[in-house]
Amino acid sequence: ISKHLVNLHGGAIEVQSRGRSFGSTFKVTLDAITNRMDKSGVDSQAPQKSVKSLRILLVEDHGDTRHTLSRLLTHFGHQISVADNTRSALAIMASQKFDVVLCDIGLPDGSGYEVIAQAKRKQPVKAVAITGFGTEDDIRRGKEAGFDFHLVKPVDFHELRSVLDKVGA
Repeated sequence: ISKHLVNLHGGAIEVQSRGRSFGSTFKVTLDAITNRMDKSGVDSQAPQKSVKSLRILLVEDHGDTRHTLSRLLTHFGHQISVADNTRSALAIMASQKFDVVLCDIGLPDGSGYEVIAQAKRKQPVKAVAITGFGTEDDIRRGKEAGFDFHLVKPVDFHELRSVLDKVGA
């Protein structure tokens, strides 16, 4: 997670250790950024809210990833519901409507393929795979299950925002 966050900011992370029982030293390097105001006085480097607020179901079993994505997506103006497994995702979808489902494929009690296949039968929804599975076969299988987009972890947040902007257009 740390490496992913540092990479999102264009930085680098290094680790040094003299071995077992000696601890570790981590060095994070980030470029300093100055705020630039455009002529209207608006910070031109500040993240912009998405064009359209989307109702998003985030299905992710890894707690830190789920929490981080949920907070970032909420910050960008989306309405987020979260599930940490197949069963809870299906229960939430039975009672709410969504514009998009962001779904991990490897879940503890099933798979994201099952979640999306059932979701698409119940409501018109766009589906985005957010997964560590990134082979051509994984992408093909995802499309067959109903995924519209396939993002490989660690997810580039700018790429995710681009996908969500397409969904909201």
